[in-house]
Amino acid sequence: MTAVKVRKVVDVVTDHSAFTVAPEQLLRTPDGWAHARDVEGMVLAWTHARKLCRERLTVKPGYEFGYLMGATCSDGTVGTNYVSLVVNDEDFAGRYAQCLTSATGLDSRFEAVTRPSGYLRREVPGFRVRVVSSYLADLMRQYVGGDAHHMRQRFPRVVLRDRVTFEGFLDGYTDGDGYRSKTWSGRLLVSSNGPFLSELAEAIGARFTPCTDGQASHLVVVDRWPDRGTFRAERHPVQLRESSWAQVQEVRYRDAGSKPYTLYAFRLAPYDGFLINGHLARQNW
Repeated sequence: MTAVKVRKVVDVVTDHSAFTVAPEQLLRTPDGWAHARDVEGMVLAWTHARKLCRERLTVKPGYEFGYLMGATCSDGTVGTNYVSLVVNDEDFAGRYAQCLTSATGLDSRFEAVTRPSGYLRREVPGFRVRVVSSYLADLMRQYVGGDAHHMRQRFPRVVLRDRVTFEGFLDGYTDGDGYRSKTWSGRLLVSSNGPFLSELAEAIGARFTPCTDGQASHLVVVDRWPDRGTFRAERHPVQLRESSWAQVQEVRYRDAGSKPYTLYAFRLAPYDGFLINGHLARQNW
């Protein structure tokens, strides 16, 4: 750690926080390092610093991972620091718990619960799987485009990494918001999120027309869909991207009065970068 006395500083205000540095302090931008005095209107590399201390998960792609994603997208809930599934089917809850543990390594099990039914106007029995993990919750939001609400989530293209993972996704989604037909070889998936089903339909080469009358849309997935040859494996990161960009709103100069400012810089060998309120900076003196 080094310390210097300065007479002028700048307040850098981003959409995450504000911090005070020397005008010459180097900050990370998409185009490289820039002085703090010049970054107004730019974006800076940023990460949630406190979340860097949490335990990371090693996600294992495969059928179980696909099933976890499909069931969560259909019937699951992604909170701030937890992922849960509450259903009526005990076998469904058991499969979900098993796949969650296999794909993430987290200890999960299902438990019997009751929940209110607006239709029956009474408490009904059910089964719940719930794991507390902000890392997994952030992962789920990353996979579905940032917002895990069922009406705003996007199709998680991470499940297109191979056929086995995608088949797991279809099975998990079917157990949640779908069913297998008893008269033809295939399944019917249901969702009020039209764009979600549209992306899924494109992956399997199916024709799909979303409902526009406020009703839920249906997507037919025949068992022979692989014969169409439309499936294309895609590579997407399964690990969490813990850095993002913060927009700089303002850079304000401040002059010291009778007492100069004391500023500090840090070096963590062999790295020359450190975080200021989550914003990536570099030692430059």
